[in-house]
Amino acid sequence: MVGIIGAMEEEVAALKSEMADAEVTEFASMTFYKGTLCGKDVVVVRSGIGKVNAAICAQILVDKFGVDTLINTGIAGSLDARIDIGDMVISTDAVHHDMDATIFGDAIGQVPRMDTRTFPADPYLVELAVKANEKANPQIHTFTGRVASGDQFISSGEVKARIVENFQALCTEMEGAGIAHAAYLNKVSYVIIRAISDKADNSATMDYPEFEKQAIAHSVALVKELLPMI
Repeated sequence: MVGIIGAMEEEVAALKSEMADAEVTEFASMTFYKGTLCGKDVVVVRSGIGKVNAAICAQILVDKFGVDTLINTGIAGSLDARIDIGDMVISTDAVHHDMDATIFGDAIGQVPRMDTRTFPADPYLVELAVKANEKANPQIHTFTGRVASGDQFISSGEVKARIVENFQALCTEMEGAGIAHAAYLNKVSYVIIRAISDKADNSATMDYPEFEKQAIAHSVALVKELLPMI
């Protein structure tokens, strides 16, 4: 069973509309749609924004629906000059960029007393997602690398530079590491799929509304191409 998580309704609406025989269930004020999409048994859900919502959502998918593969679809801000608005980032791992317990000797981003600083994505899912995007969105560039997540919308060049320096991530958003963290603890596979909506700098608040719909369409197209491959 594949669980597909989007933070916002716009990120999952197109997927829900194409599901067959969807059963609707509610847990923790989240509505889960279980059915068939692109020939696969899936559960599609809007988690809400932020890492806590995303992690709770992922845990429910594992506990209540027996999901063994998690796909996080959505949009993000670019942290790399090579990656432009509309391009696609597929996670190799994820990290909490707003976790800081360095005062106790932990590395920046390290959750204290955990055995890892980053949460690796499933390499096979990453490979499939790259191939899927080449088919679904041949006009855009695909990048694989680290996703940095935190409970803040990055719209400052200074904050962006700090995240890049500390984590060498390709993009930043607000849910992926929460889902990756839950996947790691539950020993299930995951991949984060993020289309770029802005540059995560002082222009972000202007770019985001204009390019949000385009970026979401790219993410949705990739997911639909990926599902039959899994």
